[in-house]
Amino acid sequence: MKLVRYTDRRGTKLGVVKGDGVIDLCKRWPSLSDDMIGLINMWSEVRAAVSELVADAPADAALADVHLIAPVSRPGKIMAIGLNYADHVQESGQKTPPHQIWFTKAVTAINGPFDPIQLPLASEATDYEAELVVIIGQRCKHVTKARAAEVVFGYCAGNDVSVRDWQLRTSQWALGKSFDTHAPIGPWIVTSDELGDPHALGIRCFVNGEQRQNSNTRNLIFNVFDQIELLSRAMMLEPGDVIFTGTPGGVGMAMNPPRLLKPGDRVRVEIDRIGAIEAITRPETLA
Repeated sequence: MKLVRYTDRRGTKLGVVKGDGVIDLCKRWPSLSDDMIGLINMWSEVRAAVSELVADAPADAALADVHLIAPVSRPGKIMAIGLNYADHVQESGQKTPPHQIWFTKAVTAINGPFDPIQLPLASEATDYEAELVVIIGQRCKHVTKARAAEVVFGYCAGNDVSVRDWQLRTSQWALGKSFDTHAPIGPWIVTSDELGDPHALGIRCFVNGEQRQNSNTRNLIFNVFDQIELLSRAMMLEPGDVIFTGTPGGVGMAMNPPRLLKPGDRVRVEIDRIGAIEAITRPETLA
């Protein structure tokens, strides 16, 4: 199933996609707020009923008539791995890392799948990074790789937008990865049972229609389940936590000369069997 958060003239809602329409889940379960984490927490209770709705109920609205927003608006944490595709390691001038390299993105960086990406006043070095995004489905610690699939709720497309000069001025990348609007995810969560194997998905990024990145998640150095195993040794993973799983080669910074984002650029991330997110870049303005 494809689960969404969306807004219409009546407010913000949770829904499930049916064809080119959406079914309002808040109407069926009035106790649900517009918080996806609440739905994830009660998923075992409502999953069968939601599946029946998709099979039998008419859509409440056309997808074209609603505005899709970030499927998880306020995750407890966002973790992201660096240098996790061989071609990206090579273009970055690095050696293949012997261990997973992790950084955080501020939860305030979360952005909708079709909302503008801000180009910050503080920098002229904003870059794109197409990534498969994992949404955790249960509270868990010390998860083995063999059981890691069990704790995944679903998957999104994401863009790990990066402010390169801020990222690279220190050995800690978090600040350069955490600017507002720099973690767009969506367009929905494809539940793990529908997606199946996350390691055979084409992943692409286009800037103004020009393909910049083109790879497959089979090329991850540390795959999704490696990542969950390691992270869960360090911290409790919780429902709604977001994991950015790494970007392939083709980022703007690595080009000669660099081709970083400019105002008005259209950035599109596509992942097979998940969908696409797309945003126009806009200069940040003072509030």
